[in-house]
Amino acid sequence: MRRALSYTMSAALAISLSVLPASSDAQNQKIGFIDSEVIMEQMPEYSGIEQRLSLMSENWRREIAEIENEIEELERDFEAREVLFTDEVREQRINEINNKRDQLERFIEEKFGPRGEYFELQKELLEPIQRQIFDALERVAERDQFDFVFDRAQDSRFLIANSQWNLTDDVMLEMGMDPGSN
Repeated sequence: MRRALSYTMSAALAISLSVLPASSDAQNQKIGFIDSEVIMEQMPEYSGIEQRLSLMSENWRREIAEIENEIEELERDFEAREVLFTDEVREQRINEINNKRDQLERFIEEKFGPRGEYFELQKELLEPIQRQIFDALERVAERDQFDFVFDRAQDSRFLIANSQWNLTDDVMLEMGMDPGSN
């Protein structure tokens, strides 16, 4: 019993001693954050990308509205004349309406779905800007010896954040931008 207790105490002491350096290292870690949205909004290239994406999506939304109007027109025509149709014609018209609905769903998925043209183009256009921000952030973090840096704009939820650790202005300066205009 004593031997087991002595072993347990020794093990607890060894674990405590091994944790102490790690906890003191944790206390010495430097953590910062940026807001990449604020940085991007100050970049002239970003507004051009936003305009291009907006124009493209607006054109697609018009096409979607046209297809929706066609579907509504087919449905109104069907309802108005349904009693005059033979079973064969009725089935044909229902298929025509369903095909148009399927066409609409495919179009929406193709343009705005998770792998749609909109998000692929957005990714392609924003990648160089995000790379610039990341490169500048790496330089700032290395120079100022930060261990961790979070992006406040990327679904990171900070309930409390001391502005002293906000590196957004530093990253903007590193990129040659004026942080005073944000």
